[in-house]
Amino acid sequence: MNSEVTLRPFDLADLDDFYVWASDDRVSAWCGWDTYTSKEDLLNYMKSHVLPHPWMRAICYHGRPIGSIFVTPYKGNDRCRCELGYHLASQYWGKGITTKAVKLVLGTVFRDFEDLERVEALVDVDNVGSQKVLEKSGFSKDGVLRRFWILKGKVKDMVLYSFISTDPLV
Repeated sequence: MNSEVTLRPFDLADLDDFYVWASDDRVSAWCGWDTYTSKEDLLNYMKSHVLPHPWMRAICYHGRPIGSIFVTPYKGNDRCRCELGYHLASQYWGKGITTKAVKLVLGTVFRDFEDLERVEALVDVDNVGSQKVLEKSGFSKDGVLRRFWILKGKVKDMVLYSFISTDPLV
């Protein structure tokens, strides 16, 4: 599967593929955004957030976008760290695709951001699948942040994971 999973920048031509996971309640259940019900709204989101994002890529399987993965660098005294996030179309869950995508990111992101030392990821305590992805990718569980985030009107506990650049995978 390694060569079947690739990452590339998004293009507006990816709208239909992006809509597959952005319109899926199973995917958006873990996200700060609501399920998209309009391609026009998603197109506006792509123009305003996806394309200008400093490091967002399409997760492609056999060349077709089936998800997204992004790294958001922090600034100033926090520029030594960034946050990782990802989404994958639910029909591809459990196949190791996201784990491969995360490993691809870790193989390049420390070169892409000069001062980067640490990649962080926050995961809902109930999102066991995403926690497994991070653990299989070499992340360490730093702890649980209690009552940390409001997701769709509910206060949630989040698990903080980190990957340090001195880890042997880099």
